[in-house]
Amino acid sequence: MTITRRMSHSSENARKESVRKENTRRERKAHKARKTRKARHATRRSPPKYQPTPRPKALVEPPAPPIELTPLVACSADTAQDVLWHIAEYAPKLRKWLVANPSATPSMLEYLAQVGGPGVPKALRILLKSLDERESRRN
Repeated sequence: MTITRRMSHSSENARKESVRKENTRRERKAHKARKTRKARHATRRSPPKYQPTPRPKALVEPPAPPIELTPLVACSADTAQDVLWHIAEYAPKLRKWLVANPSATPSMLEYLAQVGGPGVPKALRILLKSLDERESRRN
């Protein structure tokens, strides 16, 4: 019996040694896998290199400040057409100055002739008279 016991004892020791080696191998493998995962995680999570970029424009621009409607604005060639039409529709006192504007379109002059306003008929007569005189000088 002692012999069997010794054999079983040695086989048990051999089995324990085998299990210990297997556990050590698993631990090494697991440790290596953790290190690899950490390395992958560290590269994946590292912050991007700082590159300053211009601030994006707002989706909606704030409106332009209101323009003070004056005779100078009404007869200036640099005034935008939408402003001129606004004056033609909503500022009857300034309509006569639109007739003097070199950038006034024929449709705007026709509109002014139809709606009238203080001084508009006289301004249109002066404009047409000057155009007739210019035409007669050319011929």
